[in-house]
Amino acid sequence: MDAFVAVARAGGFREAARARGGSASALSEAVRRLETQVGVRLLNRTTRSVAPTEAGEGLLSRLAPALSEVESAIDAVNGFRDRPAGTLKLNVPMAAARLVLPAIVPPFLAAYPEIRLEILAEENFVDVLAAGCDAGIRYDERLEQDMIAVPIGPRVQRFAAAASPAYLDRHGRPAHPRDLMAHACLRGRFPERAMPPWEFERDGETLLVDPSGPLVVSIGGAVDLAVDAAVAGAGIVYLFEGWLRPYLDSGALEPVLETWWPSFSGPFLYYPGRRLTPAPLKAFVEFVKASGAAAATA
Repeated sequence: MDAFVAVARAGGFREAARARGGSASALSEAVRRLETQVGVRLLNRTTRSVAPTEAGEGLLSRLAPALSEVESAIDAVNGFRDRPAGTLKLNVPMAAARLVLPAIVPPFLAAYPEIRLEILAEENFVDVLAAGCDAGIRYDERLEQDMIAVPIGPRVQRFAAAASPAYLDRHGRPAHPRDLMAHACLRGRFPERAMPPWEFERDGETLLVDPSGPLVVSIGGAVDLAVDAAVAGAGIVYLFEGWLRPYLDSGALEPVLETWWPSFSGPFLYYPGRRLTPAPLKAFVEFVKASGAAAATA
């Protein structure tokens, strides 16, 4: 069953074998035995891909959380060790991987050398249990009722707009968010094809603008391309201030409409509350809480 879940998630036997450190043939034989036992084909196999059948999808949706519970129960034995050990899997947005985790992960790994941390960075919001993860990070405090949320990272962040000085010298400096409609703006699109508007606020007034421009990138993996394009003078970019800060400090980018930059609350580490908490996750939660308390008193 564990082999079936691994192959279905990875989309192939070789991919699953690389992720698990085993052999593709062993995984194939394990899945074949499972299909023989249940009497139903669970995976459609082609030369290019492997995908669950309808029966396989149904089994996967119920089996993945169950196996996660089994792993958690076994991992609970870690509580009797002197130091927590095992694997901790986190599902996080790219912004958290870039702006939040770098300040937390190195000292955490140094404090818990027997914990192996796996980070899955993507923009789609997923069921962390079904995805085989122990916890996730998101920028929205509205969580399901059975989720526990712990503040992680800076509690106040801002979105920022910026462009190269050369671009602004050629095209002028916007004085109001509506002026962006006449500028080349470098946009981002979520995986589900939603292109969020740019939000600005000042003195209690909030404005949403939907400008156009020569470049649209996927939010997450291709954002650095938009930043590089802005530095090269292709247009105005709108992103987390922390992402743009090194370029602003170096002068490669110049702030645009800085008095209109909107603030938003920082992210949360979230995990299911109605289950045994694995020892690595418990250690990480306690470390995050201690780091937040130390930052608040600094």
